[in-house]
Amino acid sequence: MSNKLKQEEIETLRELIKNIDIAMLTTKSEEGLVSRPMKTQEVEFDGDLWFFTKKQTSKYEEISHDSDVNVAYVGKSYVSVRGKTEIVEDLAKKKEYWSKAHEKIMQTTYDDPDLVLIKIIAEAAEYWETGSITKNIAFLYKRMTGQSSKSIDINETVELNKK
Repeated sequence: MSNKLKQEEIETLRELIKNIDIAMLTTKSEEGLVSRPMKTQEVEFDGDLWFFTKKQTSKYEEISHDSDVNVAYVGKSYVSVRGKTEIVEDLAKKKEYWSKAHEKIMQTTYDDPDLVLIKIIAEAAEYWETGSITKNIAFLYKRMTGQSSKSIDINETVELNKK
């Protein structure tokens, strides 16, 4: 499953998050929402975000039960991305995104069968540029509902179509 953003929106989001190493990933647990810091993989943003995790973690359990997540970035701008998760166990993909830093942090190697990639397919992204409170633009994928989303106050909505 993959969505295609318009090139202009991809480039805008890529610029906003490209130098931010750590994001906050929010999942849903039985007790409620849970957020934790995650290292974003150093790949060109194309509408999908990638993170490593192990199967023996609460976040793995949470996304196995509910694929809806949010990822927040704080840097020169504030960025919030809503999406759906997929678990990817492809060895070639894990090797492609793996680094020595991961080996130290996660105490394992890319070919560990317990290690998986979390692929987040962006459905909506909203950002606020620092220094310009009135520049708040929401991107919306209408992949699931096809309903129109109206912005209020300073928000501007850009409709995106799945192709």
